[in-house]
Amino acid sequence: MTAVKNARGNATGPGVDTEAIHQRLADAIATHRLPPGTKLGEEALGEIFGVSRTKIRQALFQLAGDKLVTLIPGRGAFVAQPSVREAREVFEARRIIEAAVVARFIEVATAKDIDALNDHIVLEDEAIKAGTPQSRNHLLGDFHEVIARAAGNVVLTEILSELVARTSLITLFYQNTRGAAESLEEHRLLLKAIRRRDRAAAVELMHRHLSNVEAGLVLREETPAGADLRAALS
Repeated sequence: MTAVKNARGNATGPGVDTEAIHQRLADAIATHRLPPGTKLGEEALGEIFGVSRTKIRQALFQLAGDKLVTLIPGRGAFVAQPSVREAREVFEARRIIEAAVVARFIEVATAKDIDALNDHIVLEDEAIKAGTPQSRNHLLGDFHEVIARAAGNVVLTEILSELVARTSLITLFYQNTRGAAESLEEHRLLLKAIRRRDRAAAVELMHRHLSNVEAGLVLREETPAGADLRAALS
């Protein structure tokens, strides 16, 4: 049996695979159609997509791995809801860690490593012009992981990867008022300092960049209202 399409052309039915469900939910979260705290009931989602609860559960586990969803034993799945305190602490940790990471990158990076960073910025530019909010945020965050991987400290890379994932979630949910283009321009300035092997300038630019991203967040303590699942996913 093949999938059918609803009135908006979205695939539903037994032929819909887990990845398609995962992507639809991730897009709805990234575009704020499913706000933080929204309950993602397996039965309700199964009816919307026309699939078994097993497929829904698999998609929710993937989303939990992406840190877009929180799984609470006995209560179910909810769109993740980072606190203001968590947001502040994540950026504080990143400023401390990434100062060391970019300093080490400048010491050990090859010309090929620096060119790879430039190539990544080209991809960021393309995503800002034509990509989805999720792909744009992913690439802007991955820029920092590219630096960490080339710097060569596996432990720091793993820690930073976790922090970048949490930052992406925070910037999505707190609707960053800074344009993605501003972050892109700051990445370009950082790359220029890296090419000059100017360690002090690179550390300062990294610190300023992360502080600017944090300052652009619309941090709020109130809990946003939940959403109608069918309307959000249609």
